[in-house]
Amino acid sequence: MAKKGKKYQEAFKLVDRSKSYDVKEAVALAKETAKANFDETVEAAFRLGVDPKKADQQIRGAMVLPHGTGKTQRVLVFAKGEKAKEAEAAGADYVGESDYINKINQGWFDFDVIVATPDMMAEVGKLGRVLGPKGLMPNPKTGTVTFEVANAVKEIKAGKVEYRVDKSANIHVPIGKASFDNDKLAENFEAITETLVKVKPQSAKGIYMRNVSIASTMGPGIKVDVSSYVK
Repeated sequence: MAKKGKKYQEAFKLVDRSKSYDVKEAVALAKETAKANFDETVEAAFRLGVDPKKADQQIRGAMVLPHGTGKTQRVLVFAKGEKAKEAEAAGADYVGESDYINKINQGWFDFDVIVATPDMMAEVGKLGRVLGPKGLMPNPKTGTVTFEVANAVKEIKAGKVEYRVDKSANIHVPIGKASFDNDKLAENFEAITETLVKVKPQSAKGIYMRNVSIASTMGPGIKVDVSSYVK
C-alpha cells in the first residue's frame, strides 16, 4: 500500500487545488497523474445544483460518447423470435429468455448491460431485487427497454454511457482511458457536459454546475472550468 500511496502523493503534487483548469489542461494533467501500472479509466464528476428528491429534477439518460469509453461492454438481451435474431446479428454477447433469468437468479453476472424488449419486462421485472442494487435493471429512459434491439446493442458497443444523478446531486461518467489521445478525452468530456446542460431541469434554481472535476482511477481530482458551456 505504501508504494501506491507514494505514487498518489507524487500525482497530487502536480495538481493546483485552488485552480479550475480549462478542459485541455485538465485532460493532459489527468493523463500525467495516471501513474498506475494499468490503463486507468478517466472519469468526469459533476456536482449539480438540483434536488434529486424532486421528481422533475431526477436527471437520467444515456448518450454515445464520440470516441467511446475504451471498454467493450458485454451485452445481454432479453428478447424472443425475430427480435432475438436481430440482437444476435447486431453483436449481442448473450440473447435469451427464461434461461438467462434462471442463470441470474443463480448468481450469474458475466455481463455489463441488459437490453430487454417491452414484452419481456414482466419477466425481467422479477429480477428487480438482484438487478436493481447493481444498477443493471433495463430502463426506457436509457434506451435499454426497446423493440429497437439492434440499434440499442450497436450503440452500447460503440461507447454508450448512462448518466444518473445520485442522492447527493452528483453524476459520474467515464470519458475514456488514460491511453486515449488528449483530444479524444476532451471531446468526450465536452459531449457529456453539453448533454447535461441540455437536460437541465427548468425548475432547477441557482448555479447548475457547482463543481466539475476529472480524475483517473487512482489519481487526484482535477477541477475543470465549465463556465463556457453554461450560458
